[in-house]
Formats: sequence, C-alpha cells, structure tokens
Amino acid sequence: MSAPTSEAILRRLEWTVVRRLDGMLQGDYRTLFRGTGLDLADLREYQHHDDVRHIDWNVTARLQTPHVRQFTEDRELNAWFLLDLSGSVDFGSRERTKRTVSTDFVVVLARVLTRHGNRVGALLYGSQVDAVLPARHGRNHVLHLLQRMRTYQPPAANAPTQLRNLLEAARQMISRRSMVFVVSDFLSSPGWEDSLARLAQHHEVLAIRLYDPTELELPDLGLVTIQDAETGEQLFVDTHDPGFRERFILAAQDNEEQLHAALLQAGVDTLELATDDDLVDAVLRFAEMRRQRSRLSAGGTLPVHLLRHASPSTPLAPASGHGGRP
Repeated sequence: MSAPTSEAILRRLEWTVVRRLDGMLQGDYRTLFRGTGLDLADLREYQHHDDVRHIDWNVTARLQTPHVRQFTEDRELNAWFLLDLSGSVDFGSRERTKRTVSTDFVVVLARVLTRHGNRVGALLYGSQVDAVLPARHGRNHVLHLLQRMRTYQPPAANAPTQLRNLLEAARQMISRRSMVFVVSDFLSSPGWEDSLARLAQHHEVLAIRLYDPTELELPDLGLVTIQDAETGEQLFVDTHDPGFRERFILAAQDNEEQLHAALLQAGVDTLELATDDDLVDAVLRFAEMRRQRSRLSAGGTLPVHLLRHASPSTPLAPASGHGGRP
C-alpha cells in the first residue's frame, strides 16, 4: 500500500483528535492560548494577588493608595515550534518513532491554534537550522508544516546534536513575545541550558520532551548491536545479562535527573511525551498544565492528581522570575 499523503494524515488527525478535543476543552482555548495585553485600558486600586509589575507608581504616589494598570488583552497569539529533527528522533521501539509522535503533536496543536486566529511558525533543525517557516495562520500553513516535517531528512550521522544552536537562532529571530514549544528528545551536547533560560526570559517556553520507554529500561533482547543515530558509532552488547541491564537503568536514571535539573534551572515547564502515549491525553495534560500555571501565578498550588503527570521541572508553589509566568 502507498504511504498516506500529508492531506490524508491531517484529515485523520482533525477527525480523530482535534474534534475530540473540541468537546473536551469546551472553549478553554481562550485562556490556554492568548496573547499579551499591550494597550492601557484603565486604572484601579491594587488588590491581593495583583502583579506588582503593573503598579502605576505616579498615580499611587499622588493618591496615596496603590493603583495598578489594566490592559486591553490581545487575543492573537504567535506560537513557534523549535523542532529537533536530528537522527536520534527517528528511534522507536514499537510502531511509532519519536519523530512520528512529534509530528502528530505539533500538527494537532498548530491546527487548534490556527483555527482560532492565531499564527504558528517553526524552525527545523538537523545539525543546523535548515529551514524557517514564518508565523502564519490557516489550514494550508499547517499542511505545509506537516509536509516539511514528514519529508525532512537529517544530514548523515557525523556529530552529536547541538541544541544550543537551535535555541540561539530562535532567540535572535523571534522578536515579538510568543509561546515557544521546544520539541526535542534533548539528547544533545551540553551547553543548551543557558540558551534555554535566555529564551525563557523573553518568551513563554514549554519543553516537549520526546522519549521511548526502552531508553529508560532496556528489555532482554539477547545479543544486539546498538548504533548511535547521530555519530554512527556502534556497540555490541548482551542485553540478556542482568548486570548490564541494571547498569543501563542506573545510567538512564542519572541522565533523567540531570535533564530535569537542567530544565528546572532554565525555568521552563516540561511535558513528557512518550512514543506509546495517547495523543489526546497528551494535549489534555498540556491544557491542564496551562490552567494550573495560571493558578500558580495567583498564589495557588498544584492539585495532587496533577503531580502524577508533572515533570520535576514543574514547581509546586508560586514561582518567581520568568519561570513563574502563566
């Protein structure tokens, strides 16, 4: 059978995922995806939980009572997808690879955003930023994004990913405050943490971390050859050896702790996305994360049931600085 076309894939996602989300979100996109208010609309007295950055100090000094500025909210949002399409995202131990999961998730979010008047753009990265899709709206633009992700071929394996280059390119190129999704497995050379933190100072950044369950716990497959998808290095291992599998798990746990610590230090929220995840459930987790982020900014805490899905980079109390903005 011939491979499905991009149009067929988009239509399938619209029918099986987007239509289901329409009923489940019930209009929540208005609070989940909204722009930054810029136009001064009014002044009122300061109330508990108001953002102190909005205090008008001139009026406060004149009236001897704290007053805050109110802004006309800009509903239009610019969203950018920073897409790591290096060789490692082509890995998958079951039916779906990390790239397939990434493509489906990005296309669904892009379609939800563009259906409500928002614009989406993307940077595609292999060993460097190979393509930039300007922020636009409309179904045809989402279809174009899907086609580019499906047909993109990373360069021949010769060097590890430098995720820092993608983040720095985005920081220099995206001028207007936007929602930025960094979609990657974060298998990269060190040094991207500071670049991610600098990006989060100017934009609302969410890390979409892709992974396959076998990257955390290696099954008993006997003698196998493992190849680094980006450098081409090969290693012959005996996965039947319990000691080897135990050392693999310990190394994977150590990598997980380092990754989560780096994301926490950068001040960004993280959505874990596995190759065996249900796509609707993943988007709903993202939606609940957005709602709870707004709640945290108002002085609340995460509910117990959300802690099961939150990564260690999600703070359990109101955060300060750029990491605590909704």
